[in-house]
Amino acid sequence: MRIATFNILHGRSPVDDRVDVERLATAVKDLDADVLGLQEVDRDQPRSLGSDLTAVAAEAMGAVDSQFVAALHGTPGGTWMAATGDEQPGSATYGIALLSRYPVVSWRVVRLPALRSRVPVWFRGAPRPKLVGDEPRVAVAAVLDGPSGQFTVCNTHLSFVPGWGALQLSKLVRSLTGTREPLVLMGDLNMQAGQAERVSGLRPLAPATTPTFPVDEPARQLDHVLARGPIAATGPAESVRLPLSDHRALVVPCAPA
Repeated sequence: MRIATFNILHGRSPVDDRVDVERLATAVKDLDADVLGLQEVDRDQPRSLGSDLTAVAAEAMGAVDSQFVAALHGTPGGTWMAATGDEQPGSATYGIALLSRYPVVSWRVVRLPALRSRVPVWFRGAPRPKLVGDEPRVAVAAVLDGPSGQFTVCNTHLSFVPGWGALQLSKLVRSLTGTREPLVLMGDLNMQAGQAERVSGLRPLAPATTPTFPVDEPARQLDHVLARGPIAATGPAESVRLPLSDHRALVVPCAPA
């Protein structure tokens, strides 16, 4: 099976600064993933033409089950609040999604610790740190009925604030203790491979030699597919450039070990 994670930048292309849902659908179809985790996903946002990007992707890949989980309610970069899961249909939301060609046995949503104040962060090339805040972060997990039995997949998008993302990852992995294995945890973790492996205690299915960011000349692997239990990569991981987003998609062929 093919497992993929892709930060879609709400479907926008940095080349023409447009959101084109047909372009997103074609990109997802080209990935040909059996299980797909998406980050930076819009639903009913004006900037993405009011589209349900999860539904667009689900139809394109032939998913039999999918779930969008809102991290925030309102407009990113504008007026927003942390999502609770009780948002009214049609309200503008933004978050993550998990899609599967295999039936889902059960779903679980994990809301991760929020950074409640602005903190100084050093950015590359900046002469001094900048005070920044962060958005709410969530994870969605599903037990899937795969071709070789049930297994668990979790998708998330962690904080870019150094140290805070590591705290979120540690708490997320602890929350998955006892879940059905094999376990695959994927997403934009906003940290490089060594730290992701060390903090999570999981093993990478894609080597650190598969960078995903930035899209034009990727130098860092911020997007990961990690595992615990009897599952292994069956071929080389791919960092796939698609005609949208500032990240490349990460695709891993794998099977029960």
